[in-house]
Amino acid sequence: MTADERKHRIESYLQKVEFASLEELAKHVEASVSTVRRDLTVLEAGGSLKRTHGGARITAPKSDEFMFSARDTHQLDEKEHIGKACAELIRPNQSVIIDAGTTVYHVAKFLEEKSPQIVTNSLPVANLYAAASRVELVVSGGVIYPRLGVMVGPLAVEAFSKIHADVAIMSAGGITMEGLTNSHGLLIDIQLAMMRAAAKVIMCLDHTKFGRRSVTPLCDLEPIDIIVTDSQAPMDLVEQLRAKGIEVIVAPSA
Repeated sequence: MTADERKHRIESYLQKVEFASLEELAKHVEASVSTVRRDLTVLEAGGSLKRTHGGARITAPKSDEFMFSARDTHQLDEKEHIGKACAELIRPNQSVIIDAGTTVYHVAKFLEEKSPQIVTNSLPVANLYAAASRVELVVSGGVIYPRLGVMVGPLAVEAFSKIHADVAIMSAGGITMEGLTNSHGLLIDIQLAMMRAAAKVIMCLDHTKFGRRSVTPLCDLEPIDIIVTDSQAPMDLVEQLRAKGIEVIVAPSA
């Protein structure tokens, strides 16, 4: 593989996954970490990506790939299937924490008939149920970060540290047998507070998140009760997770 081909593959991969670590990119292009680091320096100078601590993310001036609306076009069918399967796990009138992931938004779309109490820091989820008569909606507060469609900061963390919920429905940037990671460090404290506030934690992860490590560690596998994924998830990793005592639900594709 030539240097130009390698850089093109790096760009294409980042367009697909938004963010990747150096190790993930090195594995993808079958090159050393030091080689990928040099490639990223060249690509950053050309304006096509932004280096971050431990990895890189794509830059998209005309269509910001980190924006909620842009991310919600990725794996759309899989997210719908996951959303339906996860919603079936929620009992009527339960209190449910919903985080700001796009996959989790698809769960929220199927919850109204359960008449839940929803607590969220997600602006799209808050907007979805702002006028819903069957849903009691609690919004965390905090600083609005419009690119992610989320409220962040100490006020948001404090809100979740003062409540108890039956279930937390969450997502992450990647999962391995070592644990979960996320692409945005500013979300970690909030997600940890959500986990502590809930009696049960459900992770909704499409198949692209399996075997992937994002830049910021979130937690090990211990806090996770259930994982809901789609039919393309790698079964070897699914079985390893089940062997660890985690219930893994594979959503039907139709």
